[in-house]
Amino acid sequence: MIFSKTLISWYLQNKRDLPWRKTANPYHIWLSEIMLQQTRVAQGLPYFLSFTTSFPTIFDLANADEEQVLKLWQGLGYYSRARNLHATAKYIASDLHGIFPDSFSGLLKLKGVGEYTAAAIASFSYNEVVPVVDGNVFRVLSRFFNIETDIASSGAKKEFTALANELIPKDNPAIFNQAIMEFGALQCVPKNPDCGICVLNSGCLALKYNKVGELPVKLKKTKVRNRYFNYIVFSDAIQNLIIRKRVEKGIWHNLYEFPLIETDGEVDFDSISKLINDKYGNKNAILSIKPLNKSKILHKLSHQHLFVDFYKVEVEGLLEEAITYESMILFPFPIVIFNFIEKELA
Repeated sequence: MIFSKTLISWYLQNKRDLPWRKTANPYHIWLSEIMLQQTRVAQGLPYFLSFTTSFPTIFDLANADEEQVLKLWQGLGYYSRARNLHATAKYIASDLHGIFPDSFSGLLKLKGVGEYTAAAIASFSYNEVVPVVDGNVFRVLSRFFNIETDIASSGAKKEFTALANELIPKDNPAIFNQAIMEFGALQCVPKNPDCGICVLNSGCLALKYNKVGELPVKLKKTKVRNRYFNYIVFSDAIQNLIIRKRVEKGIWHNLYEFPLIETDGEVDFDSISKLINDKYGNKNAILSIKPLNKSKILHKLSHQHLFVDFYKVEVEGLLEEAITYESMILFPFPIVIFNFIEKELA
């Protein structure tokens, strides 16, 4: 089909030089695909290079300590990806003797691998004829073919996968999948694409009917929850600090943080001081409390907006289980806390 040939021709001339495109190694392709879920290539690339340097093989990753994996992942977000990555590496190394499943259906059984990731690995590593359907693909196909199906609806994935399956060349599925994703990332971008230079503009129905800005249709809105985190940075007589591991399910599972007082809304200094004294005042005498950030820090996650404050609390004597700054920075932290540490405590 002209659509597929034009797309592939564009890709061969315009594709970015990325390390995971120079290999059919399923380990490297799996790593890159997990890292690039909801992450831009520019942000994910340094992490890919760090992981492949630190863990050259699936066995190296499997044998790593989880905290080492989370520390390397620090700042990439969606930390469940890192935990699933580590669990899957251990499974492949021990149960599959280091050999990845070599089919779409087999790859789907791996923890943290959904249809899109399984299709990417199956086509890029094993040349299996299976289309990838991600946000870029939804956008390119909905615009070119003027598809008004809500991409958040239950049947959208099936509809777009069927269409992509008709378009994918059976003799070279990998290059088509790479091409359509790259086209969506570089040319058919979400906002204000340059349709004047687009190689598909003569057949694009969205352009013909002046609907480029309206497609793809996505009606479902993400519900965002506001949370208010007040972190207590204790400092004892020798400036040692307290951190804790977030063992509860939810955001930042198994990462580290300072002692936390979460409130239902914003609180003033007098209120937080009272909460700190009520909760911690019976352990070591509190000498002083002072805010460490001039204005509230807003940290946005996909379904939550976190309003974060840090308070330095100096206490009398020595704190039990306190550690030095040098020891503390070796632990994996959520990036909002790590950035604060580097800026205010270094």
